[in-house]
Amino acid sequence: MNSSPLLRKAYEAILSDPEVPILWELSNIMAVKRLKYNDHGPVHAHIAAGAALSIFHLLVKKGVTPSMIKDGVVNNVEHAMLVPLLAGLLHDIGNSVHRDMHERIGAVLAIPIVDRVLRKIIKDEREVLRLRQEISHAIYCTSYDVDCLTIEAGTVKVGDGLDMAEGRARVPYRLGSVSIHSVSALSIKKDEIEEGVQNPIRVNVYMTEMAGIFQVDEVLVPKIKTTPLRNLVEVHAIIGSEEVKSYP
Repeated sequence: MNSSPLLRKAYEAILSDPEVPILWELSNIMAVKRLKYNDHGPVHAHIAAGAALSIFHLLVKKGVTPSMIKDGVVNNVEHAMLVPLLAGLLHDIGNSVHRDMHERIGAVLAIPIVDRVLRKIIKDEREVLRLRQEISHAIYCTSYDVDCLTIEAGTVKVGDGLDMAEGRARVPYRLGSVSIHSVSALSIKKDEIEEGVQNPIRVNVYMTEMAGIFQVDEVLVPKIKTTPLRNLVEVHAIIGSEEVKSYP
């Protein structure tokens, strides 16, 4: 983001928006305090957005054309990058209303926020409206049962699934309970995104025990399969120095 003045301005606009920090706060009150789930607030939002941008950058570097450029929505890669950034930061704000259908609610709640942010950095009103709808699409598509229709939305969905290190699992699990969800979540130590060999993107998931496979099987891989990234990402589960499972 440091190399993109446009993304820097968009990020600063999100942080200075009066509504966003309140929605992040209330999302965690609803998810963590009331439902006793794991984090869905600003920390998760930043992790998901950072992962989405990393994936997007590597895909472009490896010659993958963003969907928005291919389809004629925008003609600038930097503008397309606004989708993983803004959708990544806003994808869970629907939790401020309720966990149920939060992706759909969030896609609607994000519209006035995205309008305010984009109008600060982009003068072309038609471009603002195009980007706004693509960002809403990316937020909506983070739902497990919805297929992403763009590369950009896919980076957000996969970025969301990659926030699972040190107990930060994306399957909501009851805090303090002992279950396959909690044990598996605590088994994940870190994940990393890098250039792949057979595919443009390689994701390494480091875990302390085989229980961590549950998070990969039940969260990350299903998310990848519902995006256009399904043939662009390889996942490797690693314990110590041994690869215990791979997903081409």
